[in-house]
Amino acid sequence: MLEFFKMVDVDKAVIARLKTHGDKYEILVDCDSALLFRQGKTADVSDVLASEKIFSDAKRGIVASQHRMSEIFGTEDHEEIAKIILKKGEIQVTAEHKGKEQDEKRRQIMAYIHRNGVDPKTHIPHPPQRLELAFEEAKIHIEEHKDAMEQIPDILKKLQVILPLKFERKQLSVIIPSQYAGKGYGAVKGYGHIMKEEWLNDGSWKGTVEIPAGMQTEMFEKLNSMTHGAVQIETLKIEKV
Repeated sequence: MLEFFKMVDVDKAVIARLKTHGDKYEILVDCDSALLFRQGKTADVSDVLASEKIFSDAKRGIVASQHRMSEIFGTEDHEEIAKIILKKGEIQVTAEHKGKEQDEKRRQIMAYIHRNGVDPKTHIPHPPQRLELAFEEAKIHIEEHKDAMEQIPDILKKLQVILPLKFERKQLSVIIPSQYAGKGYGAVKGYGHIMKEEWLNDGSWKGTVEIPAGMQTEMFEKLNSMTHGAVQIETLKIEKV
């Protein structure tokens, strides 16, 4: 049995619920901690629970039958039963958590579009502020329970009505002088896929790199700074994604 719960406020707790064998079992939990426990990011169930009791109806304060739980779960240990409920049951999500999830997915989606999407006329990415305005104008709704990447196709359809946008990848030829080749190579590798590479007679590194079109300016600025303007970058090919 759990003896005390110093981290979870009962008044702020939500219900985790498991329906099994025609019965319903509920526990009071901290929303964020419960979701972390389910993801395997915390092993201490005492940091999740707001009460040691297992309920059949938490709102009404009706405690579940100990004998029935022993039959169904094969144990009388409330901590072990709580773990099963957390792993297999439903966890109520607070409005605050939903908001956090939506904000995080919104950031992921906007970062992806900024990295990969460009204005088809200029072949450079739209500024983040312009994307923000387009999201507002298109009334983009982010679904907190749906994977961020799965939402992108539908979001793009709405954005493209008001914002010229297409996804491109570029193949670039990059030449880094010998004295900067070590650090420069690591930077290039972080931006995209190196399709082929060679070391030139003077010790310079030359590579053909494929990157999201929206990353070209950022990569150029970084390499230009690292090499004090000595890097050479040439666009070889532009492909629609």
